[in-house]
Amino acid sequence: MIPGGAGRIGELLTRSLAGAGHEVVVLSRQPRHSGEIAWDGRTLGPWAAAVDGSDVVINLAGRSVNCRYTDANLRQMMDSRVDSARVIGAAIAAARRPPAAWLQMSTATIYAHSLDRPNDEASGEVGGTEPGVPAYWSYSVSIAMNWEQAQASAATPGTRKVALRTAIVMSPERGGAFATLSRLARVGLGGPVGGGRQYMSWIHGADLARAVSFLIARDDIDGVVNLAAPSPLPQREFMRELRMAWGVRVALPATRWMAEIGAFALRSDTELLLKSRYVLPGRLTAAGFAFDFPAWPAASAALVDEVKARAK
Repeated sequence: MIPGGAGRIGELLTRSLAGAGHEVVVLSRQPRHSGEIAWDGRTLGPWAAAVDGSDVVINLAGRSVNCRYTDANLRQMMDSRVDSARVIGAAIAAARRPPAAWLQMSTATIYAHSLDRPNDEASGEVGGTEPGVPAYWSYSVSIAMNWEQAQASAATPGTRKVALRTAIVMSPERGGAFATLSRLARVGLGGPVGGGRQYMSWIHGADLARAVSFLIARDDIDGVVNLAAPSPLPQREFMRELRMAWGVRVALPATRWMAEIGAFALRSDTELLLKSRYVLPGRLTAAGFAFDFPAWPAASAALVDEVKARAK
């Protein structure tokens, strides 16, 4: 069962899991397709019957971060994540046959802004108090912390819990992060932002789906797991490789104030561009997970090829 599974990541996981022979049920606020059940993400209802007897719950519910970080939007980000995790926990606790595993989406944004120190699950530093960063960045960290705590505190002793601290997911579908960054690169705006030293942690969508299946099968893994490729790189190098994949040689750099204008035009926020997310998949690597796309040059080239193939 995938609460919040009607979005891009949910569709990606549904295709992968259904293709492997699993029956997938999606909880959606606006169900449109067969296999989708209505819920509000806050209160128990008839949807909870689908939890009882399910094998795995993968909770993706939460307001998109691809928006301006106004007070109202930040509050919606917090409430939608905490409320959904809380009510999922209540449904699992009430189930006669609770699921064996509950995978809960989280975010690599929980880690501190860092230009020189990688963060894995064992030694990573949770952010929110770094000097010299915008004060509102700490709210994004508090969202992640409360999101994870809502899962951790749920009284579900018979269900294994995994918190998926996920980096930026790169997939070829329209409207996602890869499409936005590609659009910038293709029009010559994919240069360094704010100096370009900040790290970009990412994961190819295919590896995300494979990692989720891997974690479902590994009943010896619980707690926090980073879903990120093992080779994060500075933003200037990340965008250079993306430009090369598109055959674009020149790009304009952007200062912080230019990034503010660009983020406003894209109805997004500069935290997504300027915060350094230097994250490594320590537990996945130690458990023997092999990435199909461990490095960005090959991943970006493959994604560009797929976008071009879909456009034909």
